Amino acid sequence: MTTFYDVPADLLIPVLADRLEADAKINQPEWAEFVKTGAHKERPPVQKNWWYLRSAAILRKVGRLGPVGVNHLSQAFGGPKNRGSAPNRATAGSRHVIRTSLQQLEDAGLVTVRRNAAGTVTMGRILTPAGQKILDDVAHEVRPQAEEVYPGLGKY
Repeated sequence: MTTFYDVPADLLIPVLADRLEADAKINQPEWAEFVKTGAHKERPPVQKNWWYLRSAAILRKVGRLGPVGVNHLSQAFGGPKNRGSAPNRATAGSRHVIRTSLQQLEDAGLVTVRRNAAGTVTMGRILTPAGQKILDDVAHEVRPQAEEVYPGLGKY
């Protein structure tokens, strides 16, 4: 069985974004067309479906790195901030975009919050079985295309 670990992200994420766009619980907020995705960006995204692409990328990262929190994900989606003549420095991405996307994924039943044994401390977010299933289904669907693009992938 093909898992999402077996398929490159550049082939997996666009197909997963189409699946998430078909889900009624994951919607692009009305402010999404005006917002920047981080302090290191100068303009908002130009792609019409950028919200679903980001949600798909977040879902994949939660699957690979989970349990993972909003702060760690914002650092992963950050980049270099242009500081003029001073050297660039790393800047985190927008936590609001990531938090809202995670809340929508949680409402859709793809992600859940993991807490400690006492239930008092949030350890981060992890995939649910439904989230694992959608990722693996998309990976199985994309696998033939991935083997065409990356011929060495067939032996795995």
